[in-house]
Amino acid sequence: MRPILSALDSEDKKIRINRRQLEAGMVVKRAFTLVELLVVISIMTVVMGIAIPAFNHVRRQAINLVSMNNQKQITSAINIFSNDNDDRYPESVATIGYGENWNWTDPTRLTGNRQRSPRLYRSMSRYLKNYVTDASSMFCPCSPQEYQYLKLAWEAGENWDNPETTFPADPVGGSYCFYWNYKGVLEQQGKVFQGPHDPAGNKRQSTLLVTDYFGYDHWRTPAAFGSCEVFDEATEVAETLLLSSYWSAPGTLENIPEVTLRAGYTDGHVETFSSRDTVQMKVSITSDGKTPYPDGVGPGIYLLPSKALQ
Repeated sequence: MRPILSALDSEDKKIRINRRQLEAGMVVKRAFTLVELLVVISIMTVVMGIAIPAFNHVRRQAINLVSMNNQKQITSAINIFSNDNDDRYPESVATIGYGENWNWTDPTRLTGNRQRSPRLYRSMSRYLKNYVTDASSMFCPCSPQEYQYLKLAWEAGENWDNPETTFPADPVGGSYCFYWNYKGVLEQQGKVFQGPHDPAGNKRQSTLLVTDYFGYDHWRTPAAFGSCEVFDEATEVAETLLLSSYWSAPGTLENIPEVTLRAGYTDGHVETFSSRDTVQMKVSITSDGKTPYPDGVGPGIYLLPSKALQ
């Protein structure tokens, strides 16, 4: 009997020892060594380094698609308007002055300073509100931020009056350029840029309806490029009470920064173009589109896709 008890006691001790070893082993396996922790952190850093640029690229692509869709909506709205109005596009609101004493201003205007005549509206929404219900469609999503009064101004139309100013009727500058029924100075070509009057057009008219803003030497940023699209070394130009924010960086026209931009045409299609494949257009200080603002004064130069003159 004693040998049996002794054997059982010995076996029990072995079991207890094995259990303690097992528990000790489990504790060791649950803990990370410093080396293992550093390896995990390194792997996570590498994964994040790969994932974040990929995420930013996807986000950028999504924003680009929104902007392209915006311009498609604009070209569609303009063409539907013409279909409802004897095949004529609406008048440009990018003007200053009254009666016969008026001149052009920058083509980013969504609301002009005042009516040129009782029959011509100063707000783009007065023409297009029934065709464009969301004001954000008229604004480039790649801009630093949407103009704070965009929706209110679009809804107010002719009655827009910025609550922060003392003027009775305020203009609004956006982040796209609108070229239907617009005239500008093409100094290098020695002729006038004429935006389309209708979908059919003619040889004297461009087929260009809308583009991303891309220009040079605006009075807000002299001797610098400006764009609703971000580009290398560009910083934000804050919005004013009347004008939208945009991206800008100093430079010269001999070294145009590389930016991918979009443009919409009378046939309804929207395509990308390079900032370096462009022609220069100056804003005209006369209504005939023949006399540009002096250099260093006013809205500056607007760079149009070369295709706009073909």
